[in-house]
Amino acid sequence: MSARPRLRLRLTPAAESAVRSGHPWIFAKSIREQNRDGEPGELAVVYDRSNRFLAVGLFDPESPLRVRVLHTGQPVQINEGWWHARLDAAIFRRAGILDDRTTACRLINGESDGWPGLVLDRYGTVLVLKLYTAAWALRVPMLIELLRAAPQPTSVVLRLSRNVQPSFAPTGFRDGQVLYGEPVNSPIHFLETGIHFEADAIAGQKTGFFLDQRENRRAVESLGRGAEVLNAFSFSGGFSLYAARGGARSVASLDISAHALTSAKRNFDLNRNDHSIARCHHELIQANAFDWLAGNSGRKFDLIVLDPPSLAKREAERAGAIRAYESLTASALQHLRPRATLVAASCSAHVSAEEFFAAVHRAAAKSKRKSAVLKTTRHAPDHLATFPEAEYLKCIYLRFAS
Repeated sequence: MSARPRLRLRLTPAAESAVRSGHPWIFAKSIREQNRDGEPGELAVVYDRSNRFLAVGLFDPESPLRVRVLHTGQPVQINEGWWHARLDAAIFRRAGILDDRTTACRLINGESDGWPGLVLDRYGTVLVLKLYTAAWALRVPMLIELLRAAPQPTSVVLRLSRNVQPSFAPTGFRDGQVLYGEPVNSPIHFLETGIHFEADAIAGQKTGFFLDQRENRRAVESLGRGAEVLNAFSFSGGFSLYAARGGARSVASLDISAHALTSAKRNFDLNRNDHSIARCHHELIQANAFDWLAGNSGRKFDLIVLDPPSLAKREAERAGAIRAYESLTASALQHLRPRATLVAASCSAHVSAEEFFAAVHRAAAKSKRKSAVLKTTRHAPDHLATFPEAEYLKCIYLRFAS
C-alpha cells in the first residue's frame, strides 16, 4: 500500500498574512483548501498562494483552532534532533532564573517558545507537563524521551486540560499520571527567592502553583514592612508569605476555597524557621472575596493585593469583566487606610492591559482619593508572550495619599 500523501493546506489571504507575520494559530474557517482529512497531531504543511512553503504545524481536526504552527520560513525536517534543539533553546532562555534560592520556573511557555499548546514547569527535580490540545496525544512517548534527557528530572507528571482529556483516553494517558520516574504521592516542595512552597502537581490548579506572579510577589515583599496586609484571592498564600517576610505586622489570606487556605497554612508552616514570617500574624478568611470586600468595610489595611482568577474566559465576557474589575477595585478601596497601597492584577487575556488599568483608575478617581502609580508590570521573563493572545498578565501598583 502506498503512503498517504502529505497533508497540504492553503489559507485565506488574511490568514496567510497573519502566519507570515508570525501568528501561531490557524483556525478552521481560514483554511480554503485541504487535500485530505487529517489525523490529530499530524504535521500539516501550509503553502502560500504561489505554492511556496509557508509553514508547518500540528493538525487538530477536533478543534476550531485547526493548526498550531511549529515553524515558518524555509522548509525544515521535523525530527528528533529538531525537537531536542527547540527544547534546549527554551531552557537556555531561562538561564539565570534558577539557583539555590529559586528552584521552580516555567521552562516552556507554549506558542511563545515554539511549543504550541504545551506548558512545562519545573518544581525542584519534578517536571509538570500540561497539554492543551489533542494534537500532542500521539507524541507523548516522544516528549517523555526528550524530557528525560534534557532537564534530567526525577519525575515527569502529565496534566491535561479538561477539554482534551477524552481525546487522550484511547492512548492510555490521563490527567495526573506520572509519565516517568519516581511516584509523586505528596505535594512537591520547592524554593522561590528562599521561601518554601508546595505545589500539588497531581491535582492542583494549572500545574500546581502560579509561577507567573514571582516578580510581583517580590515587589510586594518590599512594600510589606510594618503593614497590615490583605491578600484577596490568596490561593496558597504566595503574596502573603512575601509580605510577611518583608516585615508585615499581619497578613489576612482571603479565599473562597478551604483547600487553598489549608495549603496557605502549610506554606507558612514550611517557613516557621524564618523569623520574619514566624512573627507575622497570619489570618485565614474563607469567603467569596467579592462579597467580603463589598461588606466588612470596618476592616482597614495598609496594603491590599487583588489577584482574582480570570474574569473573562472568552471574548463575549470582556465587557462584563472590565466592569467587574472596576467594581472590585472600588470595593477594595473601602478597606484602604490613608497612605496605603493597592496592588491589582488581572490574568484575563481578553481584557487588555490598557482596559484593565483604565478600570482601576476609574475606581480610584470615583473614590476622590488622590493616588499615584508606583509602577505597572507585565509577564515574568519565564512566561514570555510573543503574540497578542498570549499577553494575559498585567499588574498595577497604586499609592494613595489619603
